[in-house]
Amino acid sequence: MSAGQSWRVRAGVFAATAALLSAGTLLGAAAPASAAPAAIRLTSSSCPATIQQGQVSGCVTELQNLLNAHGAGLTVDGDFGAKTLYAVREYQASVAIAVDGLVGPQTKAKLYATGGSAPSPINLDSSSCPANIVQGDKGGCVTELQRLLRHFGYDIDIDGDFGSATYSAVRSFQSSNGLTVDGQVGTNTKRALYDTDESPSTAMDLRSASCPSDITEGMSGGCVATLQALLNGKGQHLDVDGQFGPLTLTAVKAFQSSAGLSVDGEVGPNTKNALYSNISTGGGSGAPSPINLNSSSCPSNIVQGQKSGCVTELQSLLNHHGADVAVDGDFGPLTASAVRDFQAEKGLSVDGQVGPNTKAALYGAVTPPSDPAPGGGYTKMLTVAEAELGTVEGSARANSYGSAVGLSMSTSKYAWCATFVSWVAKQTGASSYRNTYVSGWVNQARAGNYHLSVTSDPQPGDIVAFDWNGGWDFTGGHEHIGIVRTVSGGSSFTTVEGNTGNPNGGSDGVYSKTRSTADGYNVLFIRVR
Repeated sequence: MSAGQSWRVRAGVFAATAALLSAGTLLGAAAPASAAPAAIRLTSSSCPATIQQGQVSGCVTELQNLLNAHGAGLTVDGDFGAKTLYAVREYQASVAIAVDGLVGPQTKAKLYATGGSAPSPINLDSSSCPANIVQGDKGGCVTELQRLLRHFGYDIDIDGDFGSATYSAVRSFQSSNGLTVDGQVGTNTKRALYDTDESPSTAMDLRSASCPSDITEGMSGGCVATLQALLNGKGQHLDVDGQFGPLTLTAVKAFQSSAGLSVDGEVGPNTKNALYSNISTGGGSGAPSPINLNSSSCPSNIVQGQKSGCVTELQSLLNHHGADVAVDGDFGPLTASAVRDFQAEKGLSVDGQVGPNTKAALYGAVTPPSDPAPGGGYTKMLTVAEAELGTVEGSARANSYGSAVGLSMSTSKYAWCATFVSWVAKQTGASSYRNTYVSGWVNQARAGNYHLSVTSDPQPGDIVAFDWNGGWDFTGGHEHIGIVRTVSGGSSFTTVEGNTGNPNGGSDGVYSKTRSTADGYNVLFIRVR
């Protein structure tokens, strides 16, 4: 279920909660007040950069109209009062952006990108959508379908109505992706539509502004995946699939009961803190208590396969140095990959074993190496990437890319665009950073880590990240990444991308694409130096 659907689920309790905030009736039929100022588009220069409580204007009128299109039921009067503030915060939570009640650039972009007056989008894989979505269907599932098709370049309206234009776009999409051309959106077509999405991340902190204040049944994405990973650290046995379904709900309630919390199945601040408290201190039924790596209780070499408090400590230290691994006390392939990345970054022997030198470096006893001199491995990024052009998804060659991030699964099973970039970086030694998530590459570049930085002057061999649904957050499952091939001036450039459509039809793979910075989605260039 998508964030849009979670908004609809929450709408059932919206009125009851809102009643606590006002002596009057908060909800009801949206009846525009006669004195409401004329609506002004939020991105207009006439509207402030941040719209907030207390303001009265046409910008607020527009805001209230947009919130009502997403189910708020506000009276449209152009006055940003307590009711509008509550609706803004509810909307922000539903789309997993910072819940601050301030309508800044990110909230504005989301309001316009998530369907407008169309029914709220619903994840196509959720139980609320039919197994086959067909012409004539209407609703949030069709809204989501149309939104995804637009990401692939099809110029159709997002109105939640599966008409002839949507039908033609589906057939064209199926043809270009080597699918059965029947105009029906079944399992294979749904998977292909989501194929540029990132698989659920378990690196998100549930307490951060990136996650909703309350995570509830029906939601999906990286925050849910993190929740599932944390619950497994408490003895549950969930699939970490990023879908908050009945099994996850049962696990949440079981944890709340064992922790002496209110058993409501909603993951709010108290439940989040309890989930993290046991892991951070090593108590309870979570990860084993951390043990100093130099203690006599830890082996001289900590290796893959071990499970102990020494591994808990190791994972915590790796995360302190920028890794994104679950702190569960289990030395698995992702922890091994993080160890190798750390060793490469610190100029140590890259063997994946945590011996005396690696332990010392983890505790800060070794000075990080200086930046490489010009002419380093980054100059080979494009050469290595171009050599892979034509590699088909699911082939042995494509599947081997996963070795760079500790994955051995088929590339036909997950979104592997960032895995490909990680593999190229590993082959060239351009950067020791590896991550299967676009957001990871963007965040490290913005922070200036791992010899990565953001640039406005792209050159062949640079990395380029795309945020298809805007907002510049590169999260939410609608992002992509590749390597710049040519820059022709202006807004146009070409790329080498993994996990992208075959321009001649057939299976996805590594192909060259023509892209632009003027196509309505966010583009961020990353310099590798």
